[in-house]
Amino acid sequence: MTERNFDRTSLRACSSCLRAKGVYPIKMTTRSAAVRKKILRIKPIGIIRSPFKKLVGMPIQAAFSKKGHGTVELLPQFKQGLQDLEGFSHIMLIYQFHKSKGYRLLCRPFLDEVQRGVFATRAPARPNPIGISIVKVKKIRGNTIEVASLDVLDGTPLLDIKPYVPRFDAPDSQSVGWFEKALGKKKARLKADDRYADIKRK
Repeated sequence: MTERNFDRTSLRACSSCLRAKGVYPIKMTTRSAAVRKKILRIKPIGIIRSPFKKLVGMPIQAAFSKKGHGTVELLPQFKQGLQDLEGFSHIMLIYQFHKSKGYRLLCRPFLDEVQRGVFATRAPARPNPIGISIVKVKKIRGNTIEVASLDVLDGTPLLDIKPYVPRFDAPDSQSVGWFEKALGKKKARLKADDRYADIKRK
């Protein structure tokens, strides 16, 4: 297998939020003054390449992504961490919503027109803009993973990878809140629009 060269410049350029040396700071806000003053620094470990160049029109969840074929490219120094991952059919990608400009605690999710609490939605505009997607593994070559069912923008900074294990990650859920009615609609909105474009960074 040949290891693809990773373009560090493209990783730095993929988001104005990435600071020097690829450091992405997330400010933790809690009632504790001691914790509030701390900054959790997370360094991207790679970049996600997808066919989606614009937010509008892309799938809102991996489960609805039929054309989401792409690659997950790790920085070379993290290649060894992919050992044994080929034994899993699906993985969880944890990444930064690098195009998110801010958030509202009450927002209109893509599947609804009613305002919901942001933590009861999958909205990309969040206090800490972190996303999680479950994707199918097609092939692993060197430091690159070929995947399907992507629902992220091209150039998304990758923060972590975890194997998807149904026994751990798919509990027998009894209720899915407002999603149950929203997903039951005949014309449920399964693609993103520009409803978060006017949100400004706080």
